[in-house]
Amino acid sequence: MNRTTVSFIGVVAALAAVTGAATVLAPASDAGKTAPTAAVRKPVERSSLLCPAPAGVDAASTTYTSFTPAGSGQASGGSAVLQPGQTVDGSGSSNSGSGKASSNAKPVAPLTDPGKPAAATVDKSPSPLIGTADGRFAPGWSVQETTTIDAGPGRGMLGTSCTAPGADFWFPGASTSSDRQDYVHLTNPDDTAAVADIELYDSNGPVKTANGEGITIPGGSSVPVLLSTLTSAQTADLTVHVAVRAGRVGAAIQAMDTRNGSDWLPASATPATSAVLPGIPADATSVHLVAYATGTNDADLKVQLLTPTGAITPAGHETLHLKSGMTTATDLPGLTQGQAGSLRLTPTDSGSAASFVVALRITRGKSGSQEMAFLPGTAAIGQRATVADNRSKGGTLSLTAPTADATVKVTSSAATGGGSPASKTVSLKAGTTTALTPPDPGGKGTFAVTVEPVSGGPVYASRTLAADNNGIPDFTIQPMPDDGGTVAVPNAGQDLQVLQH
Repeated sequence: MNRTTVSFIGVVAALAAVTGAATVLAPASDAGKTAPTAAVRKPVERSSLLCPAPAGVDAASTTYTSFTPAGSGQASGGSAVLQPGQTVDGSGSSNSGSGKASSNAKPVAPLTDPGKPAAATVDKSPSPLIGTADGRFAPGWSVQETTTIDAGPGRGMLGTSCTAPGADFWFPGASTSSDRQDYVHLTNPDDTAAVADIELYDSNGPVKTANGEGITIPGGSSVPVLLSTLTSAQTADLTVHVAVRAGRVGAAIQAMDTRNGSDWLPASATPATSAVLPGIPADATSVHLVAYATGTNDADLKVQLLTPTGAITPAGHETLHLKSGMTTATDLPGLTQGQAGSLRLTPTDSGSAASFVVALRITRGKSGSQEMAFLPGTAAIGQRATVADNRSKGGTLSLTAPTADATVKVTSSAATGGGSPASKTVSLKAGTTTALTPPDPGGKGTFAVTVEPVSGGPVYASRTLAADNNGIPDFTIQPMPDDGGTVAVPNAGQDLQVLQH
């Protein structure tokens, strides 16, 4: 008997044994087949968030606000902890003596109960934070990082929602021009090293870079990479792509402008054939659009501004053409005309749709007293969106329903200094944007806001924080996609047909 025959007999015997065992365990009805039921949504049991540390800033004040919505998960148990990590340069040497993220380090703004935000302020250069929440603190856990720089070339308000780790990030709106300093922050939450590539694309296509490939991010560390060190070209509008080869990272871009202040540029929503950018302030003095077609086909897009009264087409900017693999930038002068709005981009021809990413650089104020913020394409709210560090003054929530009427519930949590949760129901008309002040929960300190769709079509949201800085209108915008508090869990059934050829 040759080896092939022996192998064949062994396979048959193994299949017979498996079939016999399956027959014993299978239910008697329906020939051993149980139909699976529909997937159900259940609260997540663990969440990870990463907060980058601002680079190139000598003196600043940074506040971290942590929050988990009440009643999202199990009744007891769990924790939500932000631990300091270390910052290393591209060569792997440490730039801060803080050391690797560790349970021995003092946690920042630990939560004590869901529904009650916790905040902590650092008045010196902060460390990157690596956060983990589990049990009752995991569903919808959100952390806001807000930095205020009163003077200097980077003066302004920098705000970002700390992000979950991933493997693919797109950032239209970056720059290597002489008046900008843009850092890509790569943060690794795990014990083992991660490896990532940074790719740049300008109006002509890929930009040749030095040291942009194979960047190693040690475990529990963050690596800030100054974009101007990757290329000698001074380019006003770039698209940055962070592609992770090994492990997982959190990615964000810190943009500092000598004339227009500074802010974080969040990653755009996953490339898609349409986009919604919710929450352009009514008093925006400049709106600059940067987009990039990620696929092999060009994208031809219809441009609409969703105002409080309906959708309009900006004069002179009815359509937008994106060449595949190239960054396209355009100014949208006088876009808002004193009304808050949201930008919607859809294919001009559904038969030739192409995927793209997009972001806006928004400026408020006049020359010499200007501040900028960024608003990328944002994913719709699925079950709920959450944003922390809301304030009784200077906070605006923007909601838009691009395709159909919708109703949402807006809830403000109790503040860090007391108060009680406050809710209101908001009705949204199709093709409009509603800007409102979240309900005040009373008490002192900051509070969190959640938005839950009740009925109708998809809803997109963002939150704007604004403050006067000696005549300069500081502000920052945080997109509000779904907070990931629940996940669809399929129910599997037994099916012996998998054993048949």
